[in-house]
Amino acid sequence: MRCISLLSILLFIGTSCVAQGYEQTKLNTIFNGKTWENWKVPDGNEWSIKKGKITAKNNAEKKGSILWTQDTYKDFIVQLDFKLIEGNIDSGIFMRGDDKKSPQIQIGISGSLKRDMTGSPYVPGLGYPVEASNVKKLLRLKGWNTITARAIGNSYTVWLNGEEVMNYTMPNANLEGPVGIQLHPNREMEIQFRKIRLAVL
Repeated sequence: MRCISLLSILLFIGTSCVAQGYEQTKLNTIFNGKTWENWKVPDGNEWSIKKGKITAKNNAEKKGSILWTQDTYKDFIVQLDFKLIEGNIDSGIFMRGDDKKSPQIQIGISGSLKRDMTGSPYVPGLGYPVEASNVKKLLRLKGWNTITARAIGNSYTVWLNGEEVMNYTMPNANLEGPVGIQLHPNREMEIQFRKIRLAVL
């Protein structure tokens, strides 16, 4: 009985640490600031690297594109810094793919809702099932922001500048896939990213 009780306590502590946040998780760099190592770069000239930053800027055709990781992931945390440069910015982080079973964590203005939905999950065909909280207070329109997104099974959690803003559980979610960063089509926009880090859970 004593052994079972100890095991129960350890399991509870482990679960509590995951539930409380990501602060104890060691994140590994997946963007080295110089090259496209670890990434699949879309054709075209929308994505560039300079001085440790990725710049995504639509060209004249405004086709948009997605920068994908080469690896796929199951349970993970991804964190990056982003800076809103100019235009009608509509970007986001794709969590395990870009189909109807993979939510995108919005960064910037929703094309359908015409307002900022940063931190909220967008699901193709469903829209935004939940909305992130306190974003207006937390989001820096000038300067760098840090967004952290965690996927454990079909549950997703997002932090913006260190504060938890969203929890969502998605039925029938993809449980493995790549991570992507979006440059939305049909926009005149420019956004920068840096310090992209990830931990497999």
